[in-house]
Amino acid sequence: MYHLDEKQQRHNSSYLDMIKLVLSTPHFYFSYTYDLSHTMQRLHNTTPDFLQSPLHERADSRFIWNSHLLHELSSRSEFQKFCLPIIHGFISLNTIVINGISFNWGIVSRRSIQRAGTRLFCRGIDANGNVANFVETEQIIEANGSKSSFVQTRGSIPLYWQQAPNLKLKPKPALIPNENHLVSAARHFESQIFLYGKQILVNLIDQKGAEANLERAYKETVQELRNQNIRYEAFDFHAECRKMQWHRLDILMARLAQDQELMGYFLLTRDGVLVSVQDGVFRTNCIDCLDRTNVVQSMLAKRVLSDALSKLEIARNVDEHPSFEYLFKQIWADNADIISTQYSGTSALKTDFTRTGKRTKYGVLKDGVNSLTRYYKNNFADGFRQDAINLFLGRYTVRDGECAAVTCPLETERNWRYATFPLVLLVATSMLIAHMILPSRYTTEILLYMLFWGAMVGGTFATIIHHGKQYVDKPKLL
Repeated sequence: MYHLDEKQQRHNSSYLDMIKLVLSTPHFYFSYTYDLSHTMQRLHNTTPDFLQSPLHERADSRFIWNSHLLHELSSRSEFQKFCLPIIHGFISLNTIVINGISFNWGIVSRRSIQRAGTRLFCRGIDANGNVANFVETEQIIEANGSKSSFVQTRGSIPLYWQQAPNLKLKPKPALIPNENHLVSAARHFESQIFLYGKQILVNLIDQKGAEANLERAYKETVQELRNQNIRYEAFDFHAECRKMQWHRLDILMARLAQDQELMGYFLLTRDGVLVSVQDGVFRTNCIDCLDRTNVVQSMLAKRVLSDALSKLEIARNVDEHPSFEYLFKQIWADNADIISTQYSGTSALKTDFTRTGKRTKYGVLKDGVNSLTRYYKNNFADGFRQDAINLFLGRYTVRDGECAAVTCPLETERNWRYATFPLVLLVATSMLIAHMILPSRYTTEILLYMLFWGAMVGGTFATIIHHGKQYVDKPKLL
């Protein structure tokens, strides 16, 4: 620190703040004994030699958030014992007692480091077939030595598209032209099929309005792939469930019932008998892969949970045990909140349905508050947060001599509008309010002043919105 000049120290503090921001984001998990990066089925299919290797060597690199930090340590044998892989996402493990039988139930959500980022700055796919907000969620059961697992994935629509923040309440998503969507989508699905088997694509975005072009392009891309291991299932969540008709989700569940039966889930008895394996996965998405996605994933998981508990001779149906059903809903809603916080900066929307089984007015009000909070963070805070993720994951490394011999990316110049128009808006708004509340009586002169300052407020506000991208906090470490 002492060899840095004042400017370098200031930027070094910014870099440190970025690392602290990532580390303060809930939640990071590790285990000294269990490999959190792999599913039960993957671990079962490995060799004894693989299970004897160090955790940091056998961990699934897609989900290890400290892999960049471990790189130099792991290359030296004397330091390898200090290399502990860490995942980011959500874990909840619970001990349940039903009909006098104790068992462990929980979910593990693993966020991918590939194309990791924030909600509006990280969308779609890259040239390697990696998608934004990819999360592998595993529901697990352990009962008297028997084990069961059901895996689902979520991920951004695997096309080149963007939804750049521009101060509008909901920027319009748009396909990026002159990109080879088909090739990158093919790479994505080849990887997913290799890892999980058959892909059931559950697309929950709107089929009319701003999201319609994405839905149509996604469907056409899947059709062009002509891959027998991919099935596309579109369900316009908002249109089908409008006016709180959430029971209509049963329509989707009925459509997916046969796929779920054929797909199966992992079940290994305490005697070592492999009753069933999971052959395929539901890959669910909405526009953010957060709120609508989690609702549907929880319903699919509940159906599997009831079937697994029945085969393990613990319970016939989760619905017959209110206390466990309540816990199930709370945990899945917690999963939604945490994954949403990690990607969008706020807790999830629609969790009142996940928690209670119905939509409530309080839930709608809470969603409104969260939407406004997302608006602020996505426009004025996520550039810094995206930079923090890029720095933490090693996508950007601080170079020697930054801000001296080498240009520092944190030093950017703002357009003159950046400070001028917000200041004019503040002054005009203050003057308008003053002329509205201070006069004891309204004269023609006062009304003309109010008209003038009102026009200034409207015109300045319209100008700021028109040049909205100049006011957004954008990533600098690219």
